[in-house]
Amino acid sequence: MKVLHVEAGLHLYGGAQQVMYLLAGLQRQGVQNVLVCARGSAIAERAGGVAEVVTLPMKGDVDVGLIGRLRSVIAAQHPDLVHLHSRRGADLLGGLAARLAGVPCVLSRRVDNPESRLWVAIKYRLFDHVITISAGIREVLLSEGLPADKVSCVHSAVDQQAWQRGCDRAAFLHEFDLSEDASVAGMIAQFIPRKGHLHLLAALPQVLREHARLRVLLFGQGPLLAEVRSAIATQGLEGSVKLAGFRADLADWLGCLDLVVHPAEMEGLGVSLLQAAAAGLPIIASRAGGMPEIVEHAVNGLLIDPGDTQGLADAMNRLLDDPALRAAMGQRGRERVAAYFSLPAMVDGNLAVYRRVLERRGS
Repeated sequence: MKVLHVEAGLHLYGGAQQVMYLLAGLQRQGVQNVLVCARGSAIAERAGGVAEVVTLPMKGDVDVGLIGRLRSVIAAQHPDLVHLHSRRGADLLGGLAARLAGVPCVLSRRVDNPESRLWVAIKYRLFDHVITISAGIREVLLSEGLPADKVSCVHSAVDQQAWQRGCDRAAFLHEFDLSEDASVAGMIAQFIPRKGHLHLLAALPQVLREHARLRVLLFGQGPLLAEVRSAIATQGLEGSVKLAGFRADLADWLGCLDLVVHPAEMEGLGVSLLQAAAAGLPIIASRAGGMPEIVEHAVNGLLIDPGDTQGLADAMNRLLDDPALRAAMGQRGRERVAAYFSLPAMVDGNLAVYRRVLERRGS
């Protein structure tokens, strides 16, 4: 089987990392992969060992020329199937290219953003099947009119062993300029409004009144960074909150945190939550999107309502007050990742969809 994958993201964020995992797993199962990605993208530099890499200009949703460029690559490669992995111009335009080339097409949907029933009825005709990374996203599509037999949930996955490196406490404190007696919470997310950074900052004064030695590391980058930096200064949180940036070495440090906070308003699933759970950390997250599929309330973390800053403060105080509870939740998080979010299960789930699509086309 030969599969042509399209990933338009520039950075190796959660979605692109899932593509890397999938390419490696498919290669081990004898699938021939071709990856079409953006020029200058991080995945173009990383994927050479698991796929034939073709780079193209990819300029987003309005780049209608991408249809022709993708169609030319499809014609040259003769894949059995096209798998579209990202929204940034690759879903609609990629679907049109595959349809014009007469090749079966599968779409991965990683976000739970609502779409109108009319748009769903028009757009999703381009795809033979849709794979959602969470049951929550699948339910959104079903509520918008997509037929149940056209959409399957295959959970994202994480390389659990890679996130179980333990903690070099002395190196961690030195790297992030922290004192020995600090408790440390982390948030790992792009700096965009729906991730909830401002909700966390709003909750922090209540938490700091009870836990003055708490320090919060915000990992990531994005367009909201300047606003977050301004809010930190306005609220006088410079001594408690550190902007840690995007870290390619996050696996070295994640196990040193005491907890992870993710008060997102919307989230398809949350790969950073899978990483935190694999590292044995308790998690505070919102009851939104696919996050409750990772975080079971009072089992491996705590769930709050989106935007509930009081609930967030209470949850943080509860976990910071109880080291034994944090340790127990962390262990149950590791068990949950192993049971429901393994790499083999993710690869097998995608491959099963490919085979069903090709069988239907063949018949």
